Amino acid sequence: MKALIIDDERLARKELMSLLAEHSEIEVIGEAANADEAIELIDQLKPDLLFLDIQMPGKTGFDLLELLDNAPRVIFTTAYDEYALKAFEVNALDYLLKPIQPERLQESLSKLENFIKESEPELPTQKQLTLNDQVFVKDGDRCWFVKLENIRLFESDGNYIKVYFDNNKPMIHKSLNALDDKLDDRHFFRASRKHIINLSWVEAIEPWFNGGLMVRLKGGEKVEVSRRQAAKFKDMMSL
Repeated sequence: MKALIIDDERLARKELMSLLAEHSEIEVIGEAANADEAIELIDQLKPDLLFLDIQMPGKTGFDLLELLDNAPRVIFTTAYDEYALKAFEVNALDYLLKPIQPERLQESLSKLENFIKESEPELPTQKQLTLNDQVFVKDGDRCWFVKLENIRLFESDGNYIKVYFDNNKPMIHKSLNALDDKLDDRHFFRASRKHIINLSWVEAIEPWFNGGLMVRLKGGEKVEVSRRQAAKFKDMMSL
């Protein structure tokens, strides 16, 4: 597995590289001292895993993840236990407290191995994001790693998108058109100018005004499919 180490402290990067040398399953393909360097390396090297510091000059580790369309697997490395626990939800793979202990690193890598076996049977072959892909969502001080299969609805709200998953509805600064280009249209459908729905969450469909449709999702939301999109939606759902 190809890994990238992102930490503003050179000694911390070297120490982690030394510890990872004992784990042949992890190949460290690069290191970055800040978020801007990391963005370039992620784009060039396409790592499978990030060892990511949270507190860095300029952009934080969370700021970096917010800029990525498809977040790689992430193990946080931080000196701030309480801060890390507050800042991200349990969907993050793990966090390692500095100084990193060998046995704690081993535990984290075992968790990573189990995660891969249980939740990702195969890697997507397309550039588009599939249901198995994981995305990073940040709204204020709250952060989540969410598999796309768990997101039932994207709703445009000005220059932001409201993301519906579980009982959460965080707002992200992104256009619905840009998101639509990234999503696999076998699983996500552009119902209207304001909505993209996850087809696996559709619970009921009924005729609506002017030749449109009204879709009810398993989360309880009702979304209108425009007349223009209704025929395509019926075809996809085999109505």
